[in-house]
Amino acid sequence: MHPRCVRDRAEDLDEARAMIDAGEFEIAVDELRWLLSACPEFIAAHELLGELAVAMHDDLSLARGHFGAGYQLGLQALRRAGMPRPLLYSQPANRSFFEAGRGLIWTLEKLRKRDMAQEIVETLLALDPADPLRLRLLIDELRSGERPVVELLLSFPKSHEES
Repeated sequence: MHPRCVRDRAEDLDEARAMIDAGEFEIAVDELRWLLSACPEFIAAHELLGELAVAMHDDLSLARGHFGAGYQLGLQALRRAGMPRPLLYSQPANRSFFEAGRGLIWTLEKLRKRDMAQEIVETLLALDPADPLRLRLLIDELRSGERPVVELLLSFPKSHEES
């Protein structure tokens, strides 16, 4: 169950996504930051800001911070609930947490922090062993240097060149 402030601001998140779809990235960033100022537990806002940090500025450190915040918020909530399993990505309420984790894995791999990335892969796969985000494939491709089949930025134009 999401915190009340997240539920109360779902329409604002939809507006930020519409801004992104319209190419109004700077305005979307302002909207997402405003959402976080009123509701710091908003995992989806952190996840979107992480994607925008990469798409707009190739800022891996900022992206890592936002993806990491979203992932950690989700883990804290799961720990308070006794780490229920399975926690399925297919459930809409869980998607932002998994997507923040995927972004964090991608960013950590780009920053050459492989052990940290592997730990997150293992945690997410323990929660949803079906691997719907294809995290095993993502990490294998990033480590092999091949152009990933699994892309991080599914909804934004890519400005970050693969290394």
